[in-house]
Amino acid sequence: MTLPKEDLIVFDGECVLCSAFFRFILRHDTAHRFRFATAQSRLGQRLYRDAGLPTDDFETNLVFVDGQVHQKLDAFAAAMGALPGLPRVLSGLRLLPKFLKDPIYHLIARNRYRIFGREATCLVPDPDLRARFAPGGF
Repeated sequence: MTLPKEDLIVFDGECVLCSAFFRFILRHDTAHRFRFATAQSRLGQRLYRDAGLPTDDFETNLVFVDGQVHQKLDAFAAAMGALPGLPRVLSGLRLLPKFLKDPIYHLIARNRYRIFGREATCLVPDPDLRARFAPGGF
């Protein structure tokens, strides 16, 4: 897998929960550390394929931090750990044993559209927000 040169979050642009995660990161990433890509974009599709993941069912976000790729709850924890302030506390979720965190993550991921819904319209970023997306990420 060819890793992005910068810290990057790839999220399902149709998932309300994933989009809320994206907006949370935008609010708290005051240093603009992260770039973004939707899973449905050309870049997102390539990164999911390179990770051996389906390119039509995005049960995990991909979070690239410091040259490492993270999936599932570890992706969320890695993103939180890269943010300043209080969100960093949530990086401790990576310490949960795999036999606990994977089933919990999968339960939410498999039911995310039913519980949280899908976006009715595609995100249309303004120029400032578009600048935060990686090339080919939108």
